[in-house]
Amino acid sequence: MGVERLDDEDYPAVTMGQAAELLDVQPAFLRSLDAAGVLKPHRSGGGHRRYSRRQLELATRLRTLFDEGLTLAAAARIVGLQDELDLAHNRIEALENRPEDPTGTAEGPAGP
Repeated sequence: MGVERLDDEDYPAVTMGQAAELLDVQPAFLRSLDAAGVLKPHRSGGGHRRYSRRQLELATRLRTLFDEGLTLAAAARIVGLQDELDLAHNRIEALENRPEDPTGTAEGPAGP
């Protein structure tokens, strides 16, 4: 494992203070995301919050919407819907790029 874990975007390597500094926010903003259940940081053995790159990216997206005047709940809903739409687009692209069998239909079983 070791240093390679830093390449994992889900590895909780950043402390709350570092995260706040990187995102140019107050620690209270990060605590509010945690309290609202929007962002669940990893907890160290001592109970300190640790953030991954993926969580920092999510916090950045939420902060952008929050700064535009949306409530935290609305920002969280928009981010969730954006993620669902991205997933749907990726699934559509994968289905469209499946090879066709000689009968003219896509190979393999139909997806859900």
